[in-house]
Amino acid sequence: MFAPNSTHRSQVTPSGRGKGNPPKAPGEEQQKTPSERHAAMSWAQRLKRVFQIDIETCSACGGAVKVIARIQDPAVIDKILTHRQEKLVPGAADLLPQSRAPPAGLFD
Repeated sequence: MFAPNSTHRSQVTPSGRGKGNPPKAPGEEQQKTPSERHAAMSWAQRLKRVFQIDIETCSACGGAVKVIARIQDPAVIDKILTHRQEKLVPGAADLLPQSRAPPAGLFD
C-alpha cells in the first residue's frame, strides 16, 4: 500500500502522492516554486508532525520561538546532561513506589 507504484498510496499518505492521485489542473496548483514544493521538512516540523511536539511556539506566551543553537558534539551533550543530573533534587527517585511482582496464581 505504501509502495511507490501502488494505486492506493495517494489515499493513505499525508502528501497525497502516488499513482492513484489525479493530476491537478494548472489553476489548482499553489503558487510555489519547484524548490518550495520539494523542500525537505525541518526537524522541528518533523517533531510536530510525528510526535505533536511544537517547539516553534512558546508555551507561555504563544509567540514564535527561534532556534539559536544546535548541539551535536557528544562530549558537550554528556557534559550538559551530567550537570543537569547533579542539579536534580536528591531523593527524587525515592518518590516512586517500589515495583512488585504480580499476585501469585494470576498467570498460572
